[in-house]
Amino acid sequence: MKSVAELAGTVRFVPMKYFSTRDAQHTSPASFDDVLIRGLAPDGGLYLPEEYPQLSSEDLAAFAGKSYPDVAEAIIELFAPGKGHLAHRAYTSTAFSSPEIVPLTKVTDDLYIGHLSEGPTAAFKDMAMQLLGVLFEDSGKEMNILGATSGDTGSSAEYAMRGRAGIRVFMLTPKGRMTPFQQAQMFSLDDPNIYNIAVDGVFDDCQDIVKAVSADAEFKEKYHIGAVNSINWARLLAQVVYYVWLYVQVGKPVSFSVPTGNFGDICAGHIACQMGVPIKNLIVSTNENDVLHEFFTTGTYRPRSAAETLATSSPSMDISKASNFERFIHDLVGAERTAELFGSNAPSFTLTAEEMERVHEEFGFVSGSSTHADRLATIAALHRDHGQLIDPHTADGVHVAQTLLADRAVEAPVVCLETALPVKFAETIREAIGEDPVVPERFADIETGERYVTDMPNDTEAVKKFIADHVQ
Repeated sequence: MKSVAELAGTVRFVPMKYFSTRDAQHTSPASFDDVLIRGLAPDGGLYLPEEYPQLSSEDLAAFAGKSYPDVAEAIIELFAPGKGHLAHRAYTSTAFSSPEIVPLTKVTDDLYIGHLSEGPTAAFKDMAMQLLGVLFEDSGKEMNILGATSGDTGSSAEYAMRGRAGIRVFMLTPKGRMTPFQQAQMFSLDDPNIYNIAVDGVFDDCQDIVKAVSADAEFKEKYHIGAVNSINWARLLAQVVYYVWLYVQVGKPVSFSVPTGNFGDICAGHIACQMGVPIKNLIVSTNENDVLHEFFTTGTYRPRSAAETLATSSPSMDISKASNFERFIHDLVGAERTAELFGSNAPSFTLTAEEMERVHEEFGFVSGSSTHADRLATIAALHRDHGQLIDPHTADGVHVAQTLLADRAVEAPVVCLETALPVKFAETIREAIGEDPVVPERFADIETGERYVTDMPNDTEAVKKFIADHVQ
């Protein structure tokens, strides 16, 4: 086992190879630099490393007392030798409000909150995007980033990429499906390399367009299309770090409750667990769009159509096609079967009882869902009883965690991952506690400025033409 000094990059190792989740024979290896740019693999699968490096208890213990950038450097170095030092450019006191980067609050003996919203856009997406920004810039390549957002990914990406030489961002949003604060945060950016596109559809439509463009190899190569959505492996790598960090801060085996719709955030937890981090349970916490909860309780994965995707008060989770889910299924059933299950445009399948037993017993997954009434009650109770004000998505995670703890279905303590600051969801907060959340000084007057956004139909070719017209 490598020492912590080696993990942190004192010694360079043979670069990790990456393969598609659908490449059963490992015939098409890719480097970290390849997967950083590509996003999707050519066969439509998602990239995973050829193996998960292992962290021993001694390695984890050695992280105690280290700074967040130090821990990030060590983890990144395992997957991308020579790039770990970039963590110190990504996780700075200039970009993040807390010197800890990811503070931890103990709510009760059984429940903690891991604060992931100290970055420039007050959302957990900053944890990955700040690293992606420096990785892209360090590559020295011209890049046109195409992404889709249901709320926070877009602004996090734009704030991380703006002003970087050779990088443009084309961000798709579901028209009218984000909160006023989220829209303002994105659409108020006046930068010559930032393009906001409001698609007449839901998030899954936006994500489908991103995948369709990425699948057009000729267009992708000609226009240097890169990805920042959670399909990008480098983004998941950045997220693995805070699972390691939070485990070290608690100091004993933990469970994690993760509000999720796209399966990206909790997929990083799965990877951390496979690396040896002592995680007891991974709690998949959904809102009324409960495709993932349905799978983890029944074994059936049944994506919904756009018409069936509900608009809720935790809008960033209004997702019915979990783009990262394929990575977990690969680890469960292997590449050959993954290619069979996800080879169609609308995968829907049911796993066997034996496979689902492994999901729960071997991988530790459990799940639950939350409603509007649940999140209002949870926000009010935490604010009243513990002086903690949380956003609606985090409330989904806390509600599910508390329910499962009460039923003794998970092991304590549980760390609930915060997704955003409450200010981004003022209407719901007002409904829950009878007053508006405090607006941090850095966000004062953000909703009063001009808007820079282009409305567009739900049409891949229209998006491709827009990109081509603005890259010339």
